[in-house]
Amino acid sequence: MDSTIEIKRGASAPPSGSSQLKVASILIISLFFLWALTGNLIPVLIPHLRKACQLNDFQSAFIDAAYWISYFFFALPAAWVMRKWSYKTGIVTGLLIAAAGAVLFFPAAELRSFGLFLFALFLVAAGMTFLETAANPYITMMGTPETATQRLNFAQAFNGLGAFVAAFFLSKVILSGKEFTHEQLSSMSPDTLNNYLLSEARSVQVPYLAIAGVLVLTAILFMVVHFPKIQEEHSDGLNINLRVFRHIHFRWGVIAQFAYVGAQVCISSFFIRYAGFSGHMPEKEATTYLGLLLLCFMLGRYVGTLLMRKIAPRQLLVFYSIACVLLLCYCVMIGGRTGVYFLLGVEFFMSIMFPTIFSLAIKDLGNETKSGSAFLVMSIVGGALIPLGLGAVTFYSNVQLGYTVPLICFALVGYYAWRHALPVKA
Repeated sequence: MDSTIEIKRGASAPPSGSSQLKVASILIISLFFLWALTGNLIPVLIPHLRKACQLNDFQSAFIDAAYWISYFFFALPAAWVMRKWSYKTGIVTGLLIAAAGAVLFFPAAELRSFGLFLFALFLVAAGMTFLETAANPYITMMGTPETATQRLNFAQAFNGLGAFVAAFFLSKVILSGKEFTHEQLSSMSPDTLNNYLLSEARSVQVPYLAIAGVLVLTAILFMVVHFPKIQEEHSDGLNINLRVFRHIHFRWGVIAQFAYVGAQVCISSFFIRYAGFSGHMPEKEATTYLGLLLLCFMLGRYVGTLLMRKIAPRQLLVFYSIACVLLLCYCVMIGGRTGVYFLLGVEFFMSIMFPTIFSLAIKDLGNETKSGSAFLVMSIVGGALIPLGLGAVTFYSNVQLGYTVPLICFALVGYYAWRHALPVKA
């Protein structure tokens, strides 16, 4: 007999003392940690694979692209799987796809095949797309609608923890710290050079095999644990006729999410270059501040979750967007070391934006929630496209002026929260 708990949309979840609900909540929250872990290894893989596969700057740019573009292509298939079967089926599918991608890092390293590395990353991101499409709306429905945004922000705080672990621990396992000039590499014998490059490539094997193991174990746990079932109208397929965009709060939510994700990637991806150009920081010191950047992001999520007990999520999103715009105005117009410190503040204030925009955008979508969730996850492609704008500005001027791009993005987020987000009680 199936002991799955059923929750009707808009109804309260079972009592918090329910052991089934507690276990289910822990497993769902673990997903937020997992996709942050893989996504925040990308800044580490870029310099690592550039060295191991002897790439130029243009080629190494495909590492970011292979990961984030996958979200665009797999969000709708993920929503289709969940609409036809269940959120749980979508989560297990995503975990297994991501595990397969992580395993492919082993042969990719042995062959030092950049193409295979890109395909492995594409698969890992495809699996994470399933997780994000499922977990974000699922966590909002595991309780009362009034606390949905607060609940999602709490779960997303573990996303910050995953980012911190990736930056401070796994990065040290992958990056060897060995660097040779072009002249030194040219002076090596073919065998010595090949052994060096192979040893560099192989440093990703153990971390990614460990990640694959964790993903498979998590999938097994999802298979055996009963989960609260969200009662929705059933459909054998996914309606992708764009009707969900008739809701203005959702339409602007997608625009805001696209802008936010692009801004987030800009802030972290170009941080070291900004710190060197504007703050005159050595690369090693700038890397330390990059770690602090992710720590501020994690702390911001926890603080934001607490503040939402007293402040409506929509209002907090407005205030935080204004803070980001003001801090970035200083970073663009004045800069210096203070500008670097202010970017830590930007990371703190932007920390609540993804989950808050997500929950506000899917509010009151009813049977279109899964479809809406898919389009919101597709908007993550902003992380692949908007940084190109910053790069273009940097090419024609400098990286400090380039931070005008995320400034505009945060202004768009603030406009959405002020004019188009539906009011939600704190």
